[in-house]
Amino acid sequence: MTCDLFLPQLTADNSYTFYCEEFGETFHSQQGAKTEAEHKFAAPTKLNIKAHQPVIRLLDICYGLGYNTAAALAQIWATNPHCFVEIVALESNLDVPKQAITDDLIACWQPQIQQILTPLANNFQVETGRCQASLIIGDARETIKLIPSNFTADAIFLDPFSPPKCPQLWTVEFIQLVASCLHAQGILATYSAAAAVRTALIAAGLHIGAITSMGRRSPSTIAARYELPPLSVIAQEHLLTRAAIPYRDPTLQDLSAVILLRRQQEQQISLLEPTARWHRRTSRKFKKNP
Repeated sequence: MTCDLFLPQLTADNSYTFYCEEFGETFHSQQGAKTEAEHKFAAPTKLNIKAHQPVIRLLDICYGLGYNTAAALAQIWATNPHCFVEIVALESNLDVPKQAITDDLIACWQPQIQQILTPLANNFQVETGRCQASLIIGDARETIKLIPSNFTADAIFLDPFSPPKCPQLWTVEFIQLVASCLHAQGILATYSAAAAVRTALIAAGLHIGAITSMGRRSPSTIAARYELPPLSVIAQEHLLTRAAIPYRDPTLQDLSAVILLRRQQEQQISLLEPTARWHRRTSRKFKKNP
């Protein structure tokens, strides 16, 4: 799960992201890398409210350039400069955060935020008077097991490459491990609105809700242990189609090709409505009732 080459790309809000040739995807939305971190991760996890706590714990899965952590710190300290923040960040490739610093792609964040991101990438640890952070490098399916059992996150950012490209970090089994790190009042945020991802979150014992769309075709997703406002009717119907069959990785060791094939085979024998048929039916319904 590594990219051999990272190509900086300017996004619509004048912040930068990387393009990964291996996965054929950018790390952020072209609508704005910084904006996405703020609106898809920091804001939906209600960090401006949680900042009144003396301590906030964050779990950043697929740390990448560090933008989601940066947006979280900015929001927390804008509300309460004295809030102490504990961060555990998981990343498969150390070259990503290091190159983000070398290429000065973190310049869009305040100096106090840069002073956290820089030593975190260089030394894997940083501790100041109001922040303690650890960066753990490796396959997240393994490194998540290194998180202490008493670390329960107020906010979890789940930000891998898309499910078809990186299915191993969207499986029921992995998301169950992620959910076990979530505080009873915590919120998980992810950009994905895929039915398979939402099904996996539900299978992990979480309730799901939607985040308002920002530069993507569908609203993305939040999850929590408590009930959230329901999804739209059409989104709920989507969870009853074959698209909702989740990715599975029973040993947490399978290659992506194996995980994809396993899901494809399960879809082929499923009695759920074919997703293409559902799309056609839904499209006709909306044309009749715009």
